[in-house]
Formats: sequence, structure tokens, C-alpha cells
Amino acid sequence: MDNLTNYLLVSAVLFSIGTIGVLTRKNAIVVFMCIELMLNAVNLTFVALSRQLGNLDGQIFVFFIMTVAAAEAAVGLALFIAFFNNRESIDIDDANLMKW
Repeated sequence: MDNLTNYLLVSAVLFSIGTIGVLTRKNAIVVFMCIELMLNAVNLTFVALSRQLGNLDGQIFVFFIMTVAAAEAAVGLALFIAFFNNRESIDIDDANLMKW
């Protein structure tokens, strides 16, 4: 049980760092990396609980989360490139200036 507590503690710290990064940063790529850090913290929690309970359900969820995160990374980076081509900046504050 002590190992599970350590894994959950590390996961909570990683998730907290990601949350603080999302709330305080202005660079879109850094915010994107913080969101990925939060997803990895959740993945760590799923794997730790899956191992503790002795079933594979958590690891299957991790597989699907990693698949969605990879698709999110591809689409997100494409959007960042398009935004940079328009504004020559990737600050989140500049996103308010875009008009449709």
C-alpha cells in the first residue's frame, strides 16, 4: 500500500505543476506541454491503481488516453503553426486579436 501512496503523491504533484503551468503561462506551446503533463499524471494514476487492483482496466484506459493525446498533439501543433504564420507569435493573449 505504501508504493501506491508514493505513486499517487507523484501523480498529484505532476498534475498540480501542470495546472499551475496552464493557469500562469502565456506561451501556447508551454500551456500545451502542461496539458500533456496533466494527462501523464492521470495515466500514472490509472497504471498505479490498475496494478494495485490486479486488473488491466486502467492500463487499457491509458492506451486510449495516449492515442487521443497523440492526435491532440498533431492537431495542436498544426494550429500553432497556422497561428504563428498569421501573427508571428504564439502568445495566448494574441489569440484575442484574431477576427473571423
